[in-house]
Amino acid sequence: MNPLVCIADDVTLGRDVRFSKFINLYGCEVGDETTIGAFVEIQKNATVGRRCKISSHTFICEGVLIEDNVFIGHGVTFINDSYPRATTGDGHLQTEADWKVERTFIRKGASIGSGSTILSNVTVGEHAIVGAGSVVTKDVAPNSIVAGNPARFLRYVEKTEEVTK
Repeated sequence: MNPLVCIADDVTLGRDVRFSKFINLYGCEVGDETTIGAFVEIQKNATVGRRCKISSHTFICEGVLIEDNVFIGHGVTFINDSYPRATTGDGHLQTEADWKVERTFIRKGASIGSGSTILSNVTVGEHAIVGAGSVVTKDVAPNSIVAGNPARFLRYVEKTEEVTK
């Protein structure tokens, strides 16, 4: 294994997964034929489906489910806590027991543009497109295109734009 790739023993990898350098995977699952770019971290209890492309500098945190055939652009960040805090009310550092992971779902065939931030408790629908630099704060309907901060509906995907396998 490449010394510039850190894959923990508890990672489940599908067949023909391709890696760049400087990645960190632990406690996650990655499906067949997925490509993972440089400087990507995928945390425990995250799932990436089959035939996905995860571009460089992306952070996929605990609680994110990415289905098959999804494109994730460069520098995409997922969030799993709506109100993060370092300490508890009495001033002690928080542990896993002090908060609950909030889930995020990226459905089959969706595309997330570079530099986007996807907040927790949202679903990006099948074949939806999130424009580069968007901040997704609420669900994105299937086959729709959204962009901006916060991401807003622009239009539906034309049949000629949709790529399915």
